[in-house]
Parts: sequence; C-alpha cells; structure tokens
Amino acid sequence: MKFNYKKKKLYTNLIIGILWVVIGVASLLFNEDSNWTDYGFFSFGLVYIGFFLFNCKFQYITVKNGIIQENGLFGKKLQIEKITSFKKFAGDYILKAGNKELHIKSELIDPSSLEELQEFINGLKLNK
Repeated sequence: MKFNYKKKKLYTNLIIGILWVVIGVASLLFNEDSNWTDYGFFSFGLVYIGFFLFNCKFQYITVKNGIIQENGLFGKKLQIEKITSFKKFAGDYILKAGNKELHIKSELIDPSSLEELQEFINGLKLNK
C-alpha cells in the first residue's frame, strides 16, 4: 500500500528542476567565460528532477510486508506489529514503537491517500 505525495509537491520539484536546468544551459551557452556556478545551476536542476522521479516512483509512505516506511534519503521504518501508539498533532501523525517515532506530515499527502492513511491507522486499534 502506498500513500502518495500531493501532485502539487511533485510538479513543483519538476518545474524548479526544469528552470534550474534552463538557467544553467543558458548561462553555459551565452557566457563566454563559464565558471563553476554555471555548472552548479545545471546540477541543481538535475537534482530536483531526480527528486521528482524518485518521489513519483516510491511516493511518501509505503506499507509492505509488515513494515511502514517513509521513503526518502533519511526515511524511517517501523514494524507495524511493534507500533504501540499514535498521536495526531497539528494535522500530522506521530506513530510510536518503543523509542522510535515516525512523523507523517499530512500536508504532503494526497487527499485520497490521506483518507486511506486514516483508515489504516484506525485499523491498528492503538492508543491515542
């Protein structure tokens, strides 16, 4: 089961990436003296486009094989059976398993996926 990012967040990364690439390519083409910043613009654009592609493929939260995982560079994992409680604070969900916590930011989740996440959490029958 996947809980998707909002499309706005995904396409914002894509647009920012394309803009950085265009600026980098334009500065490389139109400046006679290219320096490291011209390549930096191009590199930032490629990084943002990479974020877009990664986030499209793996999405925000994945539940698979008894593990709930936040996908990302420093994403966290929790085993579902070890989750003891959850708390809803300022619209975000905090799942706790022992001394580990997983913060799920609801403003990043697509509305249809947010409903699925709420059903999933309610199905766990945990303490609030």
